[in-house]
Amino acid sequence: MKKRNLWIITALMTIALLGVFVMQLFYIRESYSLKLQLFDQDVNQVLASVVNNIQKRNVVKHFDERDRVSQREHTSRIRSQTDSIVAFKVRFKENEAIRKYKQQQQLVDYLNFQDSAIRANYFSPTIISEETYRAFTNPNPGSNGLKYEVKDIKDSNGNLVDRRIITNIASIRRLPGINNLPDTIRYIAINPSNYLPYTVSLASKDPELVRKFKVEDAKAERKYQMELERLYADTLNIYETTSYNLVQDVAKELQNKDVPLENRVPSKDDLDTLIRKELLSRNINLPYSFWLTPSKNQDKIIYRNAVNKNDELLPKNTYQKVVFGNDIAIADPGMLYLSFPSKNSLILSNMFVTLASSASLLLILIFIFTYTIMSIVRQKKLSEMKNDFINNMTHEFKTPVATIMIASEALKDPDIIGDKNRVNRLANVIYDENVRLGNHIEQVLNAARADRKEIKFDVKPVKINELIAAVVDSMSLQLQKRDTQLTLHLDAITDELEGDELHLSNVIYNLIDNAIKYSVNEPKITIETASSFSHINIKITDEGIGMTREQTKRIFDQFYRVPTGNLHNVKGFGLGLNYVQDIITQMHGKIKVNSEKDKGTTFEIILPI
Repeated sequence: MKKRNLWIITALMTIALLGVFVMQLFYIRESYSLKLQLFDQDVNQVLASVVNNIQKRNVVKHFDERDRVSQREHTSRIRSQTDSIVAFKVRFKENEAIRKYKQQQQLVDYLNFQDSAIRANYFSPTIISEETYRAFTNPNPGSNGLKYEVKDIKDSNGNLVDRRIITNIASIRRLPGINNLPDTIRYIAINPSNYLPYTVSLASKDPELVRKFKVEDAKAERKYQMELERLYADTLNIYETTSYNLVQDVAKELQNKDVPLENRVPSKDDLDTLIRKELLSRNINLPYSFWLTPSKNQDKIIYRNAVNKNDELLPKNTYQKVVFGNDIAIADPGMLYLSFPSKNSLILSNMFVTLASSASLLLILIFIFTYTIMSIVRQKKLSEMKNDFINNMTHEFKTPVATIMIASEALKDPDIIGDKNRVNRLANVIYDENVRLGNHIEQVLNAARADRKEIKFDVKPVKINELIAAVVDSMSLQLQKRDTQLTLHLDAITDELEGDELHLSNVIYNLIDNAIKYSVNEPKITIETASSFSHINIKITDEGIGMTREQTKRIFDQFYRVPTGNLHNVKGFGLGLNYVQDIITQMHGKIKVNSEKDKGTTFEIILPI
């Protein structure tokens, strides 16, 4: 990725993050403002409710006092008036029973008259039920229907005296009571004109009589209601007169300007209870202060209940309400004040979820942003280091290969084949370059195995002092070539630990080799060992070119090589120190580096015994 594209991505992500941050701040600010408004509204409602209760208690107090006096006065009058109403209702019930009896007698007379008329105009009229009437008028298919026989009754001269009908229909012997009559009474009789069965329907109630009865009932009810209303009016007049007098007396007492304010309001404890109850009903559980003063002399405090003795009542957290604002006759309605010293704590606690979610979201976004940018930068640096590694590896491999090729071609020369010294020298060159090439390959393979955690340790007791001495001895030619001044202080008393001798040797070798490479003049190297109860410390110090603080942070990164300025003889792949760190870490140890530019570097290895 190009550097310009990286800066564009960083800028866009920064703008997006800032936008989210600003939106969260705006949302939190609006939420805080809304919570503050709701709190103010709840507190004002609390004050209104408390003042309303104070006014009610003041009125109820006076009413209770006057009611006890007036209750005894009108009890006797109410009792006598009630007796009159009861007696009137009893008389009405008696008159109503007589009227209903007379109405029933008129209905009976009407039915008898109609029944006589039917029997005079038809032969053998018989009363039937409604079910029989429906079966006769609407016979079902397949039914036997009505079966009847006409029987003539004649005198001794053969003259027809009467004609009767005998049917298979069961007649009703007796009608039900007058109050249970059906709307229509059904008869079956012989029609004189054709001597066939014929049904006659008779209304059980005469419409004229019904209208007449309704008029009579309405008049009686109206008269009853009028008289009852009069009696109730007299009773109500007693109540109203008593209540009116009670209200007048209470009103006079309430409008008495000489009654002090402290006599109109409840006690301090009752007032505190009212306020606390109203606050808790609105989920406000905060320490509060309240005080009650006259409206005209607010320096005089009637009641005061502060959170503490030195409580400073802040105006911005104080709410006030007129106690008797609706009672214009009172000269001093009084003022009730309510203060919350820690109002913001409640609002912030109610916003805890909002603040926590916003903070968590911002932290997550910042983490993702940072991680993304660091990953991009790390990948970019890793890509650059890999390119440098490939270029360096190509150069390192190309040099021995070219040397081997030249030596091989020289061996083909017939003049050289006869010279054994030159052949031996060329053979040694080929061997050395092969060894050098093999070391390069082994170094790359070791780094790859360490990166994949595939290194297998041959763990056995290793004496660190002897191991360091052996590595130094094996590097004697390399040390002599650079005129290296090597100083050993192998002072570790307990120098034996469990580890892999080969990989520990490679660790010491790489550190000494780096000390030689990064020394401008004759290298000066000091190797020290020390032991404690549980660890062995190994320090390798040189007086080379040193490193800056930023370089020491990256010294163990894979493919990273410290820039050497004008020094061009430093060779390598940038894998040695990464390999050293992996070996020490897998052996449960630690490695530290302390370096100063142009003054040298110290590597300290700490291994558990």
